[in-house]
Amino acid sequence: MASGIFTILDDIAALMDDVSHASQVATVKTAGILGDDLAVNAEKATGFLSEQELPVIWAITKGSFINKLIIIPVALILNATFPIVMKVMLIIGGIYLAYEGAEKIIEYLIHRWLKNHPGLESPASNTSDTHETQQAKIKSAIRTDFVLSIEIVIIALGTALEQSLAVQILVVAFVSLLATVGVYGLVALIVRMDDVGFKLMAHANNKGLLSKLGQILVKSLPIVIRALSVVGTIALLLVSGGIFTHSFDSLVQLFPNVPLLFKDLSLGLITGLAAVALVAVGKKVYAWV
Repeated sequence: MASGIFTILDDIAALMDDVSHASQVATVKTAGILGDDLAVNAEKATGFLSEQELPVIWAITKGSFINKLIIIPVALILNATFPIVMKVMLIIGGIYLAYEGAEKIIEYLIHRWLKNHPGLESPASNTSDTHETQQAKIKSAIRTDFVLSIEIVIIALGTALEQSLAVQILVVAFVSLLATVGVYGLVALIVRMDDVGFKLMAHANNKGLLSKLGQILVKSLPIVIRALSVVGTIALLLVSGGIFTHSFDSLVQLFPNVPLLFKDLSLGLITGLAAVALVAVGKKVYAWV
């Protein structure tokens, strides 16, 4: 009886050792995606009223958990039965990310053009904080998270393919949990920088080192948000281009002297612009019909 218990404990210890090693490898391999995930979602979680920021982040976080609860079992089943389906889903997701990145660039250029031609600018409508706009932004963030989650799960699963099913499940679950809690925890800290700054200033009666630190946090937030907006857009294009180059070896061999980072960015941008054009044509045809 005692020997049986020790055997079970030994098996559990061996299992956890395998999980620990595979999780470390998976975390390192997904670190770049997690960084892109942070930049993209921090940018999407901003632009709301102060009291709305944390509820919005919590709504996106819940959506991220649901995404992973859907993706993980589906990925494990498809990996065991039809692995090609996961590759197709990843490519479709890459096209969607490229579309989002290119659309942001086009919207920014159009907005700048309208600012330089005031007569053509549409009347201002203060809808940035309406419930409908807020829900639309949350849904967009959750859709983007879904695509990024697919890539995170596939990369994490790829590091444990030689392991048992139990190890695969635990590794993917651990990396997914780390991605969700870590990313959205940092997003929450970023968007509340100004509130922390104001509290520090009030606590120090606007005097001394704490007050100066608070002022730095308050003044830094708009800069951080603008930077994250740019980084988030670039991240969308890089991740999408990376999906294409990792899925098709011929793209890596194309223009061998060009750095891979530039290839990924170019592929993402070209694909995104093509997707935006196709969507625009589709909308025109649908309206005409």
